[in-house]
Amino acid sequence: MSGLFSWDRFTAAARQVFPYLPVTFEIVAIATIGGIILGLLVAFVRLKKPPVLYQICTVYISFMRGTPMLVQLFLIMYGLPIFINPIFGLNIGRTWDKIYFAYVTFVLNQGAFLSSIFYTAIKAVPIGQIEAGYSVGLTELQTMVRIVFPQAIKTAIPPFGVDFVCLFQNVSLVFSIGVIDLMGRANAFGSAQGHMLEGYVFVAIVYIIISFIMRIAFDWLNRAVTYGKKAKT
Repeated sequence: MSGLFSWDRFTAAARQVFPYLPVTFEIVAIATIGGIILGLLVAFVRLKKPPVLYQICTVYISFMRGTPMLVQLFLIMYGLPIFINPIFGLNIGRTWDKIYFAYVTFVLNQGAFLSSIFYTAIKAVPIGQIEAGYSVGLTELQTMVRIVFPQAIKTAIPPFGVDFVCLFQNVSLVFSIGVIDLMGRANAFGSAQGHMLEGYVFVAIVYIIISFIMRIAFDWLNRAVTYGKKAKT
């Protein structure tokens, strides 16, 4: 058993792998912020249904939700330079750090998934409340900000929390395009040592702990914004 798994190697793996956790958090943060902005824009396109743009968004959502995350990473990694290089005269395949392709991929992916969450949350607000806002003289923007958004946020938080945890876990795929994050460093450590198990066990533990903390945080947030909750004593 000691040949298959060693606590000394596990400790060494932990020391070398853990410092790369901020890389994972960085990708998650950028994907979340960019995904929220893109998701809101796409959700409003779906609500307003402008010609052409609505069809483009429909295809975009279907593609991003219907293809594996790993496939999307490779498509962006090798496909984006084909469109960018001739237009801007930049060879981003050589000049860009690989992490930028991860940023683009995860922002696009989150934009598609979050747009569906936001769209569903907005549509869940009773139409009567929207009409009541118009009847008292509120503009469309004021109605959205004062009436629709506060209620839509409550509806969106549970699925957003699930998506956020999945995003954190899916970021582990970026090592496949050469980004050195937790998984990438664990893979490099295992290759150097000739023992892969210890590094992967440590990464699994880190993901389990952080995912559990995230779920608890979103459960608390969901309860905090739920109307009708009991007052604290």
